[in-house]
Amino acid sequence: MANPKRKFSKARTRRHRAVWMHMSAPALGRCPHCHAWRPPHVICPSCGFYGGRVVRSVKKDAAASE
Repeated sequence: MANPKRKFSKARTRRHRAVWMHMSAPALGRCPHCHAWRPPHVICPSCGFYGGRVVRSVKKDAAASE
């Protein structure tokens, strides 16, 4: 197995790891059926639609429907 010829400096290591701190939030889009925010290519968690049809039935809360 290969080994590095020289030790990585602390600055270089921290600069390499700093990329994770600057990652952006996941992309979200509106559901065309209920207009709730959801990730792309995912079944809508609030209405259960995907691709223009119902894929999964979702229970409605009594408090939410009032």
